[in-house]
Amino acid sequence: MDCMAEKPKKRLFIKLISGSYAVMLVTFWMIWYITYPGLYNINGYLPMIFGVILCGLLFLMGFGIVGMVFGILGWPLPSLFKRQTYSLLNMLFYVVLASGKLLGIDRRRIESSFVAVSNAIVRNRHLKVPPDRLLVVTPHCLQLASCPHKITRDHNNCKRCGGCNIGDLVQLAEEIGFHFFVVTGGTLARQKVKEIRPKAVVAIACERDLTSGIQDVYPLPTVGIMNIRPNGPCYNTKVDIEEFRRVITEIIDLPDAEKSGNSEEN
Repeated sequence: MDCMAEKPKKRLFIKLISGSYAVMLVTFWMIWYITYPGLYNINGYLPMIFGVILCGLLFLMGFGIVGMVFGILGWPLPSLFKRQTYSLLNMLFYVVLASGKLLGIDRRRIESSFVAVSNAIVRNRHLKVPPDRLLVVTPHCLQLASCPHKITRDHNNCKRCGGCNIGDLVQLAEEIGFHFFVVTGGTLARQKVKEIRPKAVVAIACERDLTSGIQDVYPLPTVGIMNIRPNGPCYNTKVDIEEFRRVITEIIDLPDAEKSGNSEEN
């Protein structure tokens, strides 16, 4: 059984990326030290130029790590740095993954932590998009396996019997106006992104699919919601509808009348 009751730890990703940064500091210094004589023999300014380039790369990485911490804590950052932090997060993911593998840390824990950090950074950007510019994608395993009404590609086939969460999501899509699709994999999800051309994506999936999805649609901001797996992966999964509603409310730029209506309901 895999219910994903425990919340992902953001600090795991931050610790790994900070450790990787420390290794890079030492590695870059050794590279500069070893190449110094040869570069100096070619031209006396080359060691300095090479050193400035290396220091510039380290500065950008270091600033990205600081931006991630700021994003997690909810501290404000200038818009340019918010985008830069999100870019570096995605660029350095595989460095962190390699570090975790060397340390024997389970890949799923790293992916879960990555999604949590990514969500915090996107939230810190305070994005607001019209309902029709938001794309919501879910895996087909969210539908009850015994249901005869297949809703892949066309969620209108859902009879809203209450046996799974698809009916709840379809109803919210109709009420709010965001694009909603049930997909069978990453290829179809990417196809929907190209068709809809949204300004933001909300994805419901396991940590592995969320991680690859965030990477695939980068630089498009994506919020990942971890599915609940009471029967194990890829079979009769669920989603916390209240969490989903909270995420949607944060992203969608609703008219004032709708906002006041939602607040009264809550």
